[in-house]
Parts: sequence; C-alpha cells; structure tokens
Amino acid sequence: MVAATVSASNGNGREREHSGSSNNGIERTGEKAVERGARLSNQMGLEAAVEATAEFLNKAVKPVLVGGPKLRVAHASDAFVELADASGYALAVMPSAKGLVPEHHPHFIGTYWGAVSTAFCAEIVESADAYLFAGPVFNDYSSVGYSLLLKKDKSIIVQPDRVVIANGPAFGCILMKDFLRTLAKRLKHNATAYENYHRIFVPEGHPLKSEPKEPLRVNVLFQHIQKMLSSETAVIAETGDSWFNCQKLKLPRGCGYEFQMQYGSIGWSVGATLGYAQSVPEKRVIACIGDGSFQVTAQDVSTMIRCGQRTIIFLINNGGYTIEVEIHDGPYNVIKNWNYTGLGCNPQGEGKCWTTRSLMRGAD
Repeated sequence: MVAATVSASNGNGREREHSGSSNNGIERTGEKAVERGARLSNQMGLEAAVEATAEFLNKAVKPVLVGGPKLRVAHASDAFVELADASGYALAVMPSAKGLVPEHHPHFIGTYWGAVSTAFCAEIVESADAYLFAGPVFNDYSSVGYSLLLKKDKSIIVQPDRVVIANGPAFGCILMKDFLRTLAKRLKHNATAYENYHRIFVPEGHPLKSEPKEPLRVNVLFQHIQKMLSSETAVIAETGDSWFNCQKLKLPRGCGYEFQMQYGSIGWSVGATLGYAQSVPEKRVIACIGDGSFQVTAQDVSTMIRCGQRTIIFLINNGGYTIEVEIHDGPYNVIKNWNYTGLGCNPQGEGKCWTTRSLMRGAD
C-alpha cells in the first residue's frame, strides 16, 4: 500500500446467466429459462409505456439521455448504452452515476450536475426539448440545492420498475432494462443535441506552469492522477473536495469508480477502499481523501497493510474539514495534523509527502 500525503495550496457488473435443470430452481418454457420468483415486466404495461415514450421522444428536436445511480441496482447499464447507440442522442450522467456509463462512448458529453456540470454539458441538457433520465436520484446534493433548470413537461423518468412521462401517464411493474431495450428499437436516430455540443465544445486547458518550489496545486495533482488511470485501476472519491475534483477525471475503458453522495458521509471512503481492493484484487485502487475524512476511519489502513493490498491513497492535507468551512466556518473545523506518511510503519507500507511540483515529479 502506498499513502501519498499532499499539502495543497488551495484549500459495474453484468447480469449473471442462470442455467441448470428445473430441480435447481429453473423452469423452462419453450426455449426460455425462467428462474422461479424472478421479476418480470408486465407486457401490456411495457408495450404501452414504450409506445407513449417513443411518441414523446420522436417528436423532439434535440432530445438527450442522462444516466442515474439506479442503473446499477436495475442492472441496466448495458441496456442504457444500447439505447444511446440506437438513438444517437447526446449522453450524460448524473454525478453519482459516474463510472456506470462508458466515458469513451462517442456521444458522451460529461456529468450533468447543474451549475457545477462538466463544461457545456448543462447547456445541452437544460436546453433540450426532451430528456430521459434513467435511474435518477434528485436530492439536495445531486440537484445543487434543487437548482436544476429542468422542466417536468419535458422529462421522462425511468426508475427500476416504473416509468413517468412528463405531466402525463405513469406505468408500473416495468423493469428498466426491458423498457430501455424495447425502446431502443422504436426511436428514430437523432444526433442533433450531440452535434450542438460538438459545435460549442472547447477542450479543457492545462494547469498553468508553476515553479519547481511553488506549493503544489490541486489541479496539478489531479493531472498526475489522471495519467495513472487505466483499465487496471479504480478510483474511490471521498466526500468533500474530492467529489468535485474526481468528477473531472476522464475514466478510461474498464476503470472503476465509486462515489457516495446520498448521505455525504465523511470518512466512508477509507473502509470502501479496503473493501474494494479486497474484492477486486486485480485492480489498483486509487483513493482521493481529505485529511479530516481520513482521520475519522483511519483504522482501516492497518487492515489494508495486513492484507498486503496495493492501494494508493492521495491524502489532501488541508489542515481540517475544508468542505465544512464552506458551509459554516469555525474552530471546530480545524484538526490536529498527523504524520500521515509515518502510518505505513509495516514493511509492506510506504508513505511519501509532496508539497511542491518538483517533489512530485521526482516521485514519478
């Protein structure tokens, strides 16, 4: 395990196939095998929902697709991508769905997060005359304090077992993956929204050059982290500053990503890093954690070392709870500084401290 302490100057799996004989819980009807107790879509409701949705979207001039975190529980990420392939619509994700949709998709336009969206993404989504949200969660975090400029009469909300079309009908007992795959066959190809995005898109610039002894900036740090990402890595983003900084990372094909924003739990990522690395040992886990969050659950690091995990932790040493300062400042947000690099005292552990760009480059 490598723990990297950084002093900054500014503060999804596929469905399993069931096989076997009927005495293993499988009933066979014709050529289809159905597991006893398996959930199925109501076929009449499915057909009605698809017909109404296709009519709604096919009339739109510049429709878009936005993926939400419930794509995971619905096992519908693949079906959502199939819909994007068939429709040609611009494709975005909500912040808590990052990693559930491949970012190398040709029509991917980034993260839709209201005022803090990926550059040009919010303009395309909010100016669309129809948007389909698959598995969204609209809470105070994901909606930036309920400030999203969306209109209900332009939206289609697809949840794991329910579809709601604008101000009109709602359809229940419909599995999301069944709905998305069936809908993909009924939509007309329409790439207008993506073409609009491509027309206004300006590539992101690089961080300004800094002197070797200048304090290390966060954007320079994440430029280095970006270069570390591959199909053999996974990113764990802690609550707070890392929410926003990790959203800017471009995930290569096969790179994992975990991001918790339903409750905004501070410190969750240390234990999550331990569990992720233990369950997927073939991936190198890269965790981005603030010092305040780290101190809440630091005990898990000892287990990481004992298990011989190859985790890399980038610990952003801000001297306190930086995200809490933005909400309500006070002396209670200041914490005691630790010698974080000294925590890896086991021969399997290693710690490094970078305070300037030159020191970090030397570590490369």
